[in-house]
Amino acid sequence: MHCSSPKMVCETKIVADEHDAIQGTKKDSIIVSSSQMWTSSTPAPNPIEENDVRKDTVFIREFERTDHVEVRRIFYEGIMERIPNTAFRGILQQSQTQFLYVLLTLMCFVVSKSLALTCCAPFALMAARYFYSSKVIHNYLACALRTDMADIEEYYMKPTGSCFWVAVLEGRVVGIVAAQGREDDNTVELRRMSVDSRFRGKGIAKVLGRRVLEFAVHNNYAAVVLGTTAVKMAAHKLYESLGFRRTGGSEDYMLPGMSGSPLERLFFQIRYQRYRLQLREE
Repeated sequence: MHCSSPKMVCETKIVADEHDAIQGTKKDSIIVSSSQMWTSSTPAPNPIEENDVRKDTVFIREFERTDHVEVRRIFYEGIMERIPNTAFRGILQQSQTQFLYVLLTLMCFVVSKSLALTCCAPFALMAARYFYSSKVIHNYLACALRTDMADIEEYYMKPTGSCFWVAVLEGRVVGIVAAQGREDDNTVELRRMSVDSRFRGKGIAKVLGRRVLEFAVHNNYAAVVLGTTAVKMAAHKLYESLGFRRTGGSEDYMLPGMSGSPLERLFFQIRYQRYRLQLREE
């Protein structure tokens, strides 16, 4: 049985980019409990200096009902970014798909004998990729907004061993992350991590990730796991910088909302990768 973590607000001075925030570097962000920020042996801070510090300080706190609109916005915008990323960046990671599209283009020339039509074929293929990426990801988004993201309190705040946090900067919610406990294998899953695009490159995602690790340690979980379909390498570098190690993946992953039709399989491929951070041996 795991107990929920006590309510705690954490804060950190933003000192690292997501791309540079690698373990052991001088730019590594530090999370400090607000109750530990100033001790009786430390002289009281100058009010002016304290205000300057708080301007670029991100606070991590538990989700509150009033955060719901901003949380859904950040989640929605983060997922929508995956449409062009999956359609265009994703193909760079799929050598078999590249070969297939080249073959289809050559077949177009053989059948039509038209150089103009053949030159249009790659653009038509990429347009089809964008269409199916948009369709699948919209369906996935609809599923998420009907389930856990529709009632965060019910899915993450009430169950024992789970939680949802927001990152607050200058009074506004700029990032989100969830932890979902799994009793069957004594692990906690890091979920729904996203940062407002206007505030990226400040180390906020790494701070959110560390909060989940703190939660897992406090609740005596053996490991933290996550699954990701992220195309950008920055996301994978972030997980590795937190201590996660890749444990496997799939080239034929089916997102919730996928139909699995032949055309969908032809124009939408996504790589699913699993990560694990072992905290202690069972």
